[in-house]
Amino acid sequence: MATTVPVKRVPETRTGETMRPLGVFEEMEQLAERMLPLSWMRPLHTERLFWGGAIPQVDIIDREAELVVRAAVPGFDKDDIEVSSTADAVTLRGCAEAEEKEGEEEGEYYRHEIRCEDFLRTIHLPCLVDDTRAKATFKDGMLELILPKAEAAKRHTVKIEEA
Repeated sequence: MATTVPVKRVPETRTGETMRPLGVFEEMEQLAERMLPLSWMRPLHTERLFWGGAIPQVDIIDREAELVVRAAVPGFDKDDIEVSSTADAVTLRGCAEAEEKEGEEEGEYYRHEIRCEDFLRTIHLPCLVDDTRAKATFKDGMLELILPKAEAAKRHTVKIEEA
């Protein structure tokens, strides 16, 4: 059963054309994908080293009247995740609390890869949405946002008339 996650609305701070301060990084990421399209060709740790933390993988699905954003956030609970939105972007923040391991193993770790790190990711949306009606659910490490499109962003069919 999915659990509801509150979505915090961020007030608009700019008018006119959409400003995307991280757009350059997105373009660099797309260029790298074109240059090295196969993920096995890139070292798994490069994203983590560059950004300094874990970055959840995201799917964005464009439906007729809404956008669906799915983010894989394994190792986090619903209460560890904060979602905020504007008409053109969604920000996901995860805060992992450092837990003391009870009965920690004696000896030195030969390999220590299992971690749960904080993350912050802003996803710029391909169209404007009505963020006041956004809904978020969380189940089995998967966060899903349903963002209804703004009326101006919905597709409309134009009837062709004879001249």
